[in-house]
Amino acid sequence: MAHTIGNPLSWTAQRLSGAGHHLAAASRALGSQDIAEPQIRRLEMSDIGAALRAGWEDFEACRSDVMFLVLVYPVAGLLLMGIGLQMALLPLLFPLISGFAILGPVAAVGLYEMSRQRERGEAPRWGHAFAVLGSPGFGAMLIMGLYLAALFVVWMLTAAEIHAAIMGPAVPESLGAFAAQVFTTAGGWALIVIGGGVGFLFALMALATSVVSFPLVLDRHVGAPLAVATSIRVLRENPRVVLSWGALIAAMMVLAAIPLLLGLIVVLPVLGHASWHFYRRAVV
Repeated sequence: MAHTIGNPLSWTAQRLSGAGHHLAAASRALGSQDIAEPQIRRLEMSDIGAALRAGWEDFEACRSDVMFLVLVYPVAGLLLMGIGLQMALLPLLFPLISGFAILGPVAAVGLYEMSRQRERGEAPRWGHAFAVLGSPGFGAMLIMGLYLAALFVVWMLTAAEIHAAIMGPAVPESLGAFAAQVFTTAGGWALIVIGGGVGFLFALMALATSVVSFPLVLDRHVGAPLAVATSIRVLRENPRVVLSWGALIAAMMVLAAIPLLLGLIVVLPVLGHASWHFYRRAVV
């Protein structure tokens, strides 16, 4: 029977309908302990390089599709940056950019699916990334995504409070004046140290709960509690490698954000694909 291109609205409705059924099922089974805990591998630093190489190969194989998928991400970032450049919100510009790393696992879910399909010998297209909407694990992914979104909001509010407590309520006159205030005053350096320390704690919470949880849910359709617990176990049993992986992600995200966030068009898909392969190396 010949395949035809369906109505986009009906296609979307079907996908959302399937996602609703899976979400309801996931909610009913949220606390289920029927699935055995996944086994954790001992990771080496070489696994980071291997995951990055595999991620780059996936990016090259799907480049046009993936770049189309993630184009909306830096565009949204540019819009948020425009809002941040309003003088009253200028102190939140760096927390906003750095906080993107917290939401990274959510943005990369479609990339995990593309890597999974390519791993099975299929030829993924950008439309396949939306297959996660019909995945039995969609409900658990939604729950974990809401957690990361809440963590991002709390981070932004905390950053605002830290700035107000150290630098006061005064609004910077310009970007140059704000930079001078931060890098040439004692209060500015205190802001860097305290803000950086608190930001590290938020990043650690995001990393601990999401380093393998999203790929695991997509791959095995486990519940959110088991996926998060497995992610924490991976960090606990491989702290040096996982923390290095998180630091690498943060560094690449910051570097990608320098050219008006446009570097994310390449960095985000590569890291998304690489995160799938990192999961494969971490979980038996």
